[in-house]
Amino acid sequence: MTSLFDPIRIGDLDCPNRIFMAPLTRGRATREGVPTAIMGTYYAQRAAAGLIISEGTGVSREGLGWPFAPGLWTDEQVEGWKPVLEQVHQAGGRIVAQLWHMGRLVHPDFLDGAAPLSASATTAPMKAHTFDGKKPYEQARAATLDDIRRTVDDFASAARNALAAGFDGVQLHGANGYLIDQFLRDGTNRREDEYGGSIDNRVRLLRDVVEALVAEVGAGRTHVRLSPNGEVQGCDDSNPHELFTAAGRVLGELGIASLELREPGSQSSFLATEVEPVSPLIRPHFKGALILNSDYVHGTATERLAEGVADAITFGRPFLANPDLVERFRRDAELNQPNPRTFYSAGEEGYTDYPMLGEQQAA
Repeated sequence: MTSLFDPIRIGDLDCPNRIFMAPLTRGRATREGVPTAIMGTYYAQRAAAGLIISEGTGVSREGLGWPFAPGLWTDEQVEGWKPVLEQVHQAGGRIVAQLWHMGRLVHPDFLDGAAPLSASATTAPMKAHTFDGKKPYEQARAATLDDIRRTVDDFASAARNALAAGFDGVQLHGANGYLIDQFLRDGTNRREDEYGGSIDNRVRLLRDVVEALVAEVGAGRTHVRLSPNGEVQGCDDSNPHELFTAAGRVLGELGIASLELREPGSQSSFLATEVEPVSPLIRPHFKGALILNSDYVHGTATERLAEGVADAITFGRPFLANPDLVERFRRDAELNQPNPRTFYSAGEEGYTDYPMLGEQQAA
């Protein structure tokens, strides 16, 4: 029976176990999106993960609307990532860059007052995080065909920069109501051109971007994250099962290394939904590694592997608070609990100061 501790080859990467670290926004870069030294410590602490997927990393100024999140569109950002990734590799880890365009979830404050970009002229609900606190989202502008071509180029450039910085590959963030998701779902995509209307058209931007990433880094270093569920951040679809099965089929045709699916579990308020999991429908169409995420614990993760539903599991909050999560699972040890107050705060507290198992036992 396959276990979490069995090695697996994911595209071009040999991973020592199937306990992967999910992408986690932490806001420890500079205001200009340049990684800081503390990020090297944080990621290296978690290098025992079979694979680390980095926090969402902006592909352009236009696409990044989270305070102190990192980017990959300037030389300074690339240079900032290099020592971070060197520490991860010295610790024996593997890490891919999650490439992020937030679309309509970028507040105009990040864009010198300009409207954000999306599939259509829609407005997200709730409020945006800005450098000056939370503010209501504002209406996006519908992307022109030139905007779309430029955005695809931005993803390709960020992928080149990711390899130059030392990442082992890239993951396209196509989930959670961000730009790719805004094009995929008919609740936010009201276009009447070749990028809107039918499912085949709404999947077109996903295909275009993934083809560009494959051309830059190779299919074996290209990964994608989707969230085939109900409404998230105001982004929803009338037929998610058909939509995401089609998306999985496209990604299978492109031969990428892995597809991570964020499907909600019992603890997920962010992705709470009545929609039945789509992963069983995608599985026959996608022959790369299928990775599941959201609210898994040691026991439920083991069950999914044993059932053949997933090839690996990504863990978010458990890795946030337990740098040595792999060892804790191996020993069936108690887990540290994360401190939500420090999820996005600056500094070491709640970032690099969660105790290792050995430290707790010594105390």
